[in-house]
Amino acid sequence: MSPIAVSGPELVVGTAGAYVVLARPKIDPTQPGVIAAARDAGVSPEEFAGPGDVWTLMYDADGDGDGFELPGARDTEADAFAEQLQQAVAAAEPFTVEAGNFLRLDARPTGADWTVTAHVTPPEGEEDGPAARTLELGALPTSELLTDLEEFRRSLA
Repeated sequence: MSPIAVSGPELVVGTAGAYVVLARPKIDPTQPGVIAAARDAGVSPEEFAGPGDVWTLMYDADGDGDGFELPGARDTEADAFAEQLQQAVAAAEPFTVEAGNFLRLDARPTGADWTVTAHVTPPEGEEDGPAARTLELGALPTSELLTDLEEFRRSLA
């Protein structure tokens, strides 16, 4: 099967081994891979692709990852979180920023990097959903973090 390209804004905070991703994935239903997967699943390509307006939080630490949808989350809330994070990093002081009640980042500067801990709390009411997690995201270079935040905010504009 051909790969399925996913677009839409996404903010990745972390390293290859441990990360959190705040994203609003959008899949084009006209892609050959989507059409084939939809046919295999017995649904229309549009249904398989989904609406493209639902925010998700995905996370992983050493191959043990999960994620969940954030129904009702809006672009303005994602931008406000990114702006708070951007300002906190620029201030170069230890900080805590929150995205609703599902993500909290605690960070402290260590030279030209940030040591970041993510606290992920899935929405209530998901019996078989993921459990709350704390992830050590490693040392994140300040310049890369600021660049990623700026690119994310531009993608929302």
